[in-house]
Amino acid sequence: MFGSVGMLLAPAMAFASVESSLMAVQSKLINTVLPLVGILGLVFAAFSFFTGSQNARSHLILAIMGAVVGFGAPSIIEFVQTLIH
Repeated sequence: MFGSVGMLLAPAMAFASVESSLMAVQSKLINTVLPLVGILGLVFAAFSFFTGSQNARSHLILAIMGAVVGFGAPSIIEFVQTLIH
């Protein structure tokens, strides 16, 4: 009886495995955070370009590389996982 009451009061996360928790964090990072950082980098590079900064060209190059990695991360990870398995 006390076990069933404990299951109702305990959060569902307490029963999740470590692997599923890590997969959720990985999914959130890959699908949300990395593209957002890529877009922010492009916005910063564009602002740098329009203000006439000396380093605007390098900012644009690095921002484009970051956006490629950010938006391509799911495909890159899937490719590496297929190589490992």
